[in-house]
Amino acid sequence: MIMETQENSPVLIIGTARSGTNMLRNVLTTLPGFTTWPCDEIPFIWKHGWRAFPHDEFTPDMATPGVKAYLAGRFAAVADSPHQVVVEKTCANSLRLGFVAAAVPAGRFVVIVRNPHDAIASAMLRWTSSFDLRYSLAKARYVPVTDIPYYGFRILRNRLVRLFSRKKQLGFWGPVFAGMAEARRNDSLAELAARQWVRCMQRTLEDWPLLPADRKILVRYEDFVTSPRDELNRILAFLGQQTTDQGLARATQTVKAGSVGKGLGQLSPADRAAIDRVLAASGLPEKFLRTEGPA
Repeated sequence: MIMETQENSPVLIIGTARSGTNMLRNVLTTLPGFTTWPCDEIPFIWKHGWRAFPHDEFTPDMATPGVKAYLAGRFAAVADSPHQVVVEKTCANSLRLGFVAAAVPAGRFVVIVRNPHDAIASAMLRWTSSFDLRYSLAKARYVPVTDIPYYGFRILRNRLVRLFSRKKQLGFWGPVFAGMAEARRNDSLAELAARQWVRCMQRTLEDWPLLPADRKILVRYEDFVTSPRDELNRILAFLGQQTTDQGLARATQTVKAGSVGKGLGQLSPADRAAIDRVLAASGLPEKFLRTEGPA
């Protein structure tokens, strides 16, 4: 079982879209002592107070006292007891790591990175996905009441854009980076998804130094799915938690390495070339651009 510690600070999983944040959140919340929201993400909660801001690239100064108090209340409300650790993994937070650190000052950060080609190929599929009513309703439960009309209109418009779009792409999906609307108009789907991944990585790395060394850990997706028990044990040690070998086995029993390289194999030569051009111009460290993932 999980042994309680005095600290039950929230765990913020930070990663680009399709980087394995869902997997990691699900593994952690399989263990006793951890909980999360009963939906995929809570983007509306994170944007409360800044709902009309044109993109997700928030800055630390936007973490006003009102924003901090609101988020503290939302995190406290989802826990069954003060001893539970709340896990959160909204992917748009990869564009605003500094803001999240300022808004949730007690948070501990698990940053997960995945090789770009697999993540981008998976994101391309989501950009053209059909409407999922159950998924959308689960997220809609956590729209702040005062924001319901605003987001209701935006979601309807987003789906209409896909319906009448020549490209059959959503008006927006996933983390909204500055300039994404222009990129959607002018870029191919592969270029758009690549720019989205690149900007999320750029912003995460830019804000990484703002986090105290003892409140952040970097996890490689490929390492986790290859050695899930060892990697989960490492994360738990970082969080000041521990479990038994049986607990590690149960929590990681559904983790498989079968998706490593799968996205890369699905890309057409033209899409692969377009993605590689965007990656080459990104200025990101080489270790984050390698096909097999960072070392």
